[in-house]
Amino acid sequence: MELLFIRSTMDELLSSIVYLAIAFVLFLIGKLVYPLFHKGIKVNHELVEKDNLAFSFSIIGYYTGLLLVIGSAIVGPSNGILYDLVDIGSYGLLAIVLLNLAAIINDKVIFGAFSMKKEIIDDQNAGTGIIEGANHIATGLIINGAVVGEGGGFFTAIAIWLIAQVILIVASLVYNWITPYNIHEHIEKDNVAVGIGYAGALVAIANLIRNGVTGDFPGWEDLFWNIGLGTVLGLILLPVVRLLTDKILLPGQKLTDEIVNQEKPNHGAALTEAFAYIGGSILLCWCL
Repeated sequence: MELLFIRSTMDELLSSIVYLAIAFVLFLIGKLVYPLFHKGIKVNHELVEKDNLAFSFSIIGYYTGLLLVIGSAIVGPSNGILYDLVDIGSYGLLAIVLLNLAAIINDKVIFGAFSMKKEIIDDQNAGTGIIEGANHIATGLIINGAVVGEGGGFFTAIAIWLIAQVILIVASLVYNWITPYNIHEHIEKDNVAVGIGYAGALVAIANLIRNGVTGDFPGWEDLFWNIGLGTVLGLILLPVVRLLTDKILLPGQKLTDEIVNQEKPNHGAALTEAFAYIGGSILLCWCL
């Protein structure tokens, strides 16, 4: 009995080492793929030689999103180590491609009012870097939910990813609508506080989508219901949380005044706003 226990433990340890190794390989692939989708950007040059804080926010967000999508390919029941390696490799590569494609789509659509590359690389606009980093994390959360579970497949994961991109675009429009200032205008003015609040809203919506799609594939009807419920609750969450932030988390102060109507934007107030969005989404996920 003791010999069987030792052998089982050694098998589990060996499997863990193999999974960890393939995770590192996928992470390296994701890092190498990044410049292919972001032409003209030299990661080490921006991080080390230029000390570009804006790009640091963006690339760390990308690495976090990458970690989330790789984790989604690894987590789940084992079907044998060889099958798992094929499964992890194929879904991991798909997730890396979707993560990078989402960045391009959102740069052109959600952030189409200005050049993300110019703002981050040329102007070193930290607010823009924070938003792009949050966008990577948001996409990573969504892909994580789409890939985790059984019964779906490549088509299901891609379909969820596409639907989620549309939802993020709608959520961005709603967020811009509920704020009494133009987000893009203030981001171009290097207002980091505006970027922080916007980033929190993106991650909060993505977390609700992730919660709705995580798990075994329930069928398209139930899947659409779960996504729709999360989306509606998320869109309601944004204005409600912004109001509650003013009344509860920042009593006696106006969030808008703190973020845009003073000479030095209040980053702490913006962090409070971002926390409120993300915290609200987590509470909703626990309750659903």
